[in-house]
Amino acid sequence: MIDRRHALLGTLATALVAGGATAQTRPPGATGRLPDPVETIDLWPNGAPGAPPVPPVETITQRSTNPALSDRSVSGIATPRLVVFRPAVPNGSAALVMPGGGYVRIVIDKEGYEIARWLAARGWTVFVLFYRLPGDGWAAGPDVALSDAQRAMRLIRARAGIYDLRADRIAAMGFSAGGHVCGDLATRFDARTYAPVDAADRQSARPDAAAPIYAVQSMTLPLGHTGSRARLLGANRTPAQERAHSTALNVTATTPPCFLLHAEDDGTVDVGNTVAFRAALKAAGVPVETHLFAHGGHGFGLRGTVGKPVAAWPDLFLAWAKAQRLG
Repeated sequence: MIDRRHALLGTLATALVAGGATAQTRPPGATGRLPDPVETIDLWPNGAPGAPPVPPVETITQRSTNPALSDRSVSGIATPRLVVFRPAVPNGSAALVMPGGGYVRIVIDKEGYEIARWLAARGWTVFVLFYRLPGDGWAAGPDVALSDAQRAMRLIRARAGIYDLRADRIAAMGFSAGGHVCGDLATRFDARTYAPVDAADRQSARPDAAAPIYAVQSMTLPLGHTGSRARLLGANRTPAQERAHSTALNVTATTPPCFLLHAEDDGTVDVGNTVAFRAALKAAGVPVETHLFAHGGHGFGLRGTVGKPVAAWPDLFLAWAKAQRLG
């Protein structure tokens, strides 16, 4: 039986979340094939810092021709926010999910909502991050997505009680360019990329575990992904900037345990990105589990794994997460 105190706290938490949600920006993306979530959290109470003179315009593109399968992307994020997926029975763990898109767009379904639904069905509370893009003229430049990821992690930790979470059981997961955001967060969580705006910024931005999936990691050639590198650092990039945003060069003993996944036949992001990051983690004494699959290509998420050995990856992640006392 639930005691009266627990019931009252649950009612209060629900009221707080509901009250906050009504003033928040709607999730990006209409015309999904499945019902979209409705609960969001705007990251910045007074608007995102360092806005360009002409803010970007949020644009949704439906890339799927299959009426049963949605594949949306969003560009021009002006109001960075979290889209919340609540489990029926929370297990106390949370995941901050950062979809990819080459720093040109952010994939909504394939690397966002689909993995969020999958994890939520297994008890995780999931927050999908729609982060600002560096090519849109924000003052933070190459650090703009990292700023949003840091702020997101701090907000999740500050609201752990509202969402029935353990503040020490919050993981980060990212795909492709979102995997670079994830790796940046794991290695530079304490970098000062923005001025604090409220009490939430007293929280740590360090994830308790990180899972960069077929991730962009290096910004130096020959490993660097050409498109992500150009969008993140711009045309006038310097070798110093390339090194500063190459995650393997920023690993320290405080980097959280990592789960790494890549297909060796990835024709978009060289598997060497993951191999180099693993080597840096090992050298720093950071626990790391690595899964390299012979076949899978790039951008497989969940839907692209059907009939392939790489389909095992979500369960491998869950088993690893449990070993890290998550999930």
